[in-house]
Amino acid sequence: MIVRSLKRKALLAVCAAGAVAAIAYGVLRSVAAPDVLAPAAYTLLNGTPAHTAQLTGRVVLVNFWATSCAVCLQEMPDLVATHARFKARGFETLAIAMAYDPPINVVRYTEAHALPFQVAIDHDGSLAERFGQVVATPTSLLINRRGEIVERHVDRLDFAALDTSIEKLLSAR
Repeated sequence: MIVRSLKRKALLAVCAAGAVAAIAYGVLRSVAAPDVLAPAAYTLLNGTPAHTAQLTGRVVLVNFWATSCAVCLQEMPDLVATHARFKARGFETLAIAMAYDPPINVVRYTEAHALPFQVAIDHDGSLAERFGQVVATPTSLLINRRGEIVERHVDRLDFAALDTSIEKLLSAR
């Protein structure tokens, strides 16, 4: 009975220590510097070469998507509307199609829906890697004017919350 009680206390102590460590890590992670956008060159769908350095100075939403992703296609009209709402104030949207997405499908969708923002195709998966190991679609990154990734969203965006975040970033100087 005493041995069982000691084992139980030891187990509780280990669990408590793990919880304290997890909390400490979370606190340290939250005060750590935000992830900075990695340098990367890419080509826009229209053939224009581009680089992540060109995004600095603007508030940017980078959206990784695929034409085979139902959620991606459902949220695309909201991405278009968000882009239209904030574009005049220095907001940019970059939609990056995943490497597995057939380029012809991306071109057809982009043209059929007259996407008003920059579109690129991640031909070899290197952009998904450079933007922080993106593996699921949709994945959206909100980037401030200093090129820091301040929000990362996997799955459908909450557009009301996104609007609030964009507004704050655009208002900050």
